[in-house]
Amino acid sequence: MTSEEYCNNVQEKDLLNKSLIPITPISENYSSLISLKDTDLNLIYEPSFMEGYNYLVRQEIVGKISRISQALEKQNKTLIIRSAWRSFLHQRKIWNNRLIALEVEYPNKSVTEINTMIARFVAPEEKSMHATGGAVDALIFDKEINEVMDFGTNKGLNIKLNDQCYPYHPDIMPAQQKNRKLLIDLFENEDFVVDLKEYWHFDYGNVIWAIEKKKNKAIYGVIKY
Repeated sequence: MTSEEYCNNVQEKDLLNKSLIPITPISENYSSLISLKDTDLNLIYEPSFMEGYNYLVRQEIVGKISRISQALEKQNKTLIIRSAWRSFLHQRKIWNNRLIALEVEYPNKSVTEINTMIARFVAPEEKSMHATGGAVDALIFDKEINEVMDFGTNKGLNIKLNDQCYPYHPDIMPAQQKNRKLLIDLFENEDFVVDLKEYWHFDYGNVIWAIEKKKNKAIYGVIKY
């Protein structure tokens, strides 16, 4: 499969999933939000622009992150948590920050064109899976080389957003594909699903998880506070 064919398939499936989100039932289980920082897990936290950000996840996810972390420790690696639950305000700021950056980069594009570009990788606050507490963004730090592993579009914690962020893009190097496989397998073994467009984003319990797993319902809805 060519990269163009792969990307077209991803984009078609992404549109289908988005059309299913509003009609996917949610049977909220009211699982609590737990701060990963309040656990004894050996994790690295990517700094957040949100002051006092606590990297909250649903209670069931703590055990999953713990097992992933332990598996990586055996390989002399450490799990990096980039982001977890986000408030609407947090998500809105991410959108606005991206808006400002793209307006500077593309001064001749219209507002509609800029918003379309943003929406490729940033969801509006009311549609973000991060608002459910069931989404985790993660990377891996390799202690042997003392740096964040190379996943093909990142330099350390900085990720360049483009089509090669799609998890199984065929044009990235074999070593980068291997690194992605390690990350994705660890999360999929804990019943997460990897995002169609972001190799670092994993969902559990929310509507995207339910759609991808062909579940009758999701168990996590949006938590707005």
